[in-house]
Formats: sequence, structure tokens, C-alpha cells
Amino acid sequence: MIRIIIENIRLAFESIKSQKIRALITLLIIAFGIMALVGTLTVVKGIDNSFTSSLQSLGSNKFSFKRYPNNFLQGRRHPRGRKKINPRITYRNALDFKKRFKEPDAIVSLSFAAGNNLEIKSNEKKSDPSYMVVGVDAGYMTVNAYDVDKGRTFTEKDIKQNYHFAIIGSDLVKELFDKENPVNKEIIIHGNRFKIIGILKNKQATFGGSENNRIFIPINLARSIFSKKNANYRIYVAVSDKNKYDVLVSKAIALMRNIRKLKPSQANNFGITRSDKLAEELKKVTKSLTFFSFIIGLITILGSSIALMNIMLVSVTERTREIGIRKALGANRILVMLQFFIETLTITLLGGLVGIISGIFIGFGVSKLMHVSFSMPWHAIGIAFFVIFVVAIISGLYPAYKASKLDPIQSLRYE
Repeated sequence: MIRIIIENIRLAFESIKSQKIRALITLLIIAFGIMALVGTLTVVKGIDNSFTSSLQSLGSNKFSFKRYPNNFLQGRRHPRGRKKINPRITYRNALDFKKRFKEPDAIVSLSFAAGNNLEIKSNEKKSDPSYMVVGVDAGYMTVNAYDVDKGRTFTEKDIKQNYHFAIIGSDLVKELFDKENPVNKEIIIHGNRFKIIGILKNKQATFGGSENNRIFIPINLARSIFSKKNANYRIYVAVSDKNKYDVLVSKAIALMRNIRKLKPSQANNFGITRSDKLAEELKKVTKSLTFFSFIIGLITILGSSIALMNIMLVSVTERTREIGIRKALGANRILVMLQFFIETLTITLLGGLVGIISGIFIGFGVSKLMHVSFSMPWHAIGIAFFVIFVVAIISGLYPAYKASKLDPIQSLRYE
């Protein structure tokens, strides 16, 4: 039996060589379907990895306050046509919250985006105008799970004394310092000199954006240098005991409502982001993306399998005389059926391999364009190989069966 299968594989390759254009078209049809499946699943896997990385950086037991909820855009209209404009979270609001939220199992941190698209200088070098300066307090790095690769993070003294210290991301290191160690060197931000005390570890892009282009300086110093009148502050709270997470969230919301002077009947005029709720939402998003990507890939492959079946049926019709000769020489129905089925399987496997490789490259390229992490899509490759065999069976059995049913006498008369 093994010898028969090997012989049929050899005949399949000879058939492919003798009908190069048709074989190439068939192969490309299958490759396109598999490429669509692998490519989409690879991109979705990259997005899922990015989401997972983002959740890890957020911390499993963290929540934060900001001006608007995640699902609420400024200026969005209510059903009655009115616009809901939440008041800013001012520095006074944020500082008041930090002073009053004295819980032993919680760390509170404040920050605000002081400047965007800034040019940074070091000696005679200038960076691209693409850097963000963030004003932070001493607990910010701990609460937001930032790791320092070289140097150190801020201390309470650094923040209180408004020392001109800065912690920078890996992008600025690459652009201004090449292979030098930038710790204790100076940079110029908005006309002010800062001493670099720490370098953050390189972080993968999350939610389509990089965190490696950020520069952190003491919050009060940032307020005096940039003096943004309409600055919005963020309040972060990290909870050490996960069993107290829900209780502390409730207490924090009550305190924030009190600071904002809201009545019991009034809705919150601020947004709260919970790491646990965000994780649930992101899982729903990735599941939906995976499902729809899989459906799109299957629809594409279904079209490919129908096209493959039609091409193989045409091949059976054109090779009627060849089938008659084989049957006249003693080939039975099973051998004829096996020949055409193995030929279909061979073409499908070759097209599938081309499609898998192409899909991986397309997924890698799209992941880079979307600034999400890329990992080898082994699950997509496994699914693709399974689908290839299913397509081969669906597309190959009927043409093979039709070939085996041909009458040898009539086949020999076919012109």
C-alpha cells in the first residue's frame, strides 16, 4: 500500500509539471485562503499579546480616576441632545484625594501629561519632536509597575525638593546616547536642564502606542515649567490585598464624590478604570476578534475549496482518455480514485505551505504597522493544517469518485 501511495505522489508531481498553469492557479487559490486565515489569526494573536502586556503593566489590583470613563468621549451627546462635559480633575482635587485616602493596603499616586511632541537636547544632539513629559510623584513607578533598568527611581525627597531629575525611556537612550550610559548625564527639556537618574526597561507597545518615548520628572516641577491651566490629573491607586479591592474601590469612589461635592442623586462626573473590569472587557474584545477572523478565514477557504473542486473536475474531464488507458491496463476504481485524491492532496498541501508562510509574513507586517507584539502563531498553523486536510477531502473526493466511475471503453473513445 505504501508503494502505491508513493507511486501516486510521483504521478501527482508529474501531472503538476505537465499542467503548470492550472496547477499554479489551483495552488494559489488554496494559498490565498490559508494566507487569509493565518494572517488574520496572527494579527489577532498579536493584539491579544498586546492587551495581556497592557494588563500586566496596569497591575492586577489597581484602579484609577480620570476625567471621562473609557467608553465616554468628551462632547458626546445624550439622547436628549445635551452634551455631558465633566469638570477637570484639578491638582487640588487630586492632592485632596491623596491626603484623605489613608488606607494601609493602598498606595496613591498622582500624575499629569505636562507636554507632548517635545524635542529633547543633549550636548549637541537633538531628538525628534516626539517625546512626552509626564509629571509624577514618588509612588508613580511602583503603582504603574515600571521597572528601572539602570539607575534608580524617584524618592520622596526628590519630589519635595523639586530636584531637576529625570527618568527616561529607551527610545531617548537610543536616539541621543547610542551605546553610552546616560545615567548622571544631562538633557534639556523645554529650556531646563535635567539630570538623568534612571533608565526604564524597554516595554512592548500596548494598545497601539509605545511607552518608551516618555520622560518622567517631579510633578510640582512639571507644573511650574509647563504651567498648563487646563491640565487634567490622573489618580492611581494600587491595592496590596486583593481581598480588600472592592471595598477600597467603593471607599475611593465615595471620597471622590465628596471632593467633587456631588449629591446622592447625582451621577459620577468622573471616570474610573478598574483593572479587573478592563481585563474582562479586553477578553471579550479578543474573543470577538478571534471569532470573526476565524469566520472570515473559513469563508475565504470555502471559496477556495469550491474553486479547487471545479478545477479538479475539469481535470478529470480533460484526462478521460488517460483514465481509460489506466483502467484498460488493470487499474481498478480504488487505484484511480486514490490517484486523483492524492493529486488533490499534494496540490492542497503545497498551497497550504505557501499560504502559511505568506500569512505569517503578512501578520508580522501588520503587527508592526499596528505597533502590537508579534509571536509565532502556532495555534493558527495547527488550525491551518487541519483545514488543509478538510479542504483536500471535500475538494478531492468527488472528482476522484467521478474519475473512478468512468467506463473504460467510453473513456478510450474520448477525444
